[in-house]
Amino acid sequence: MARLLMSFDLAGIAPEPGAPDPSKVTEGAPRHRTWNLEETADGLFAGIWESTPGEWRIEYTEWEFCHIVAGVSVLIGEDGEATTYRAGDSFVIRPGFRGRWRVVETTVKHYVVKV
Repeated sequence: MARLLMSFDLAGIAPEPGAPDPSKVTEGAPRHRTWNLEETADGLFAGIWESTPGEWRIEYTEWEFCHIVAGVSVLIGEDGEATTYRAGDSFVIRPGFRGRWRVVETTVKHYVVKV
């Protein structure tokens, strides 16, 4: 039977370590851990992401739904508008968003990405 429900459960799943491309980092030395829990052939990804403090440039070509589970992050558009997200906040990043992602306090988010 196909799995039709997905839980954000990390039991038995090891994270993938990572970091932003060094050429995009504008502050600090952020480090990431990603638990990719779902990946489909048609470009859907879902999982949990964690980042330590720092800031880096971002440019989205995909859709991303985010729900902040812990920490504080600020997304800064290329126009300079800054929006702060904290535990409990949910938001969508649309394709074409450009700017910077600043992690103020280690942030954990649930994500669903559609490429």
